[in-house]
Amino acid sequence: MDQTYYDTVTKLENMQAEREYVQGWMGGYLQNPIREEQRVNEVYEAGYTDGSKGSTDSATKWVKK
Repeated sequence: MDQTYYDTVTKLENMQAEREYVQGWMGGYLQNPIREEQRVNEVYEAGYTDGSKGSTDSATKWVKK
């Protein structure tokens, strides 16, 4: 793992991003296969997409209120 991974996950947790977003981000960043169809949702997909790009562009949309 590189420091970017840990720093970004800590940032997402501190900003209270939804757990599914964080899980998706981690999977995308690590280039893991996407979850099976019945376990994928909009929040997970957003995190996976951002993680694949190494960004957190849509993270603020998924912050717990």
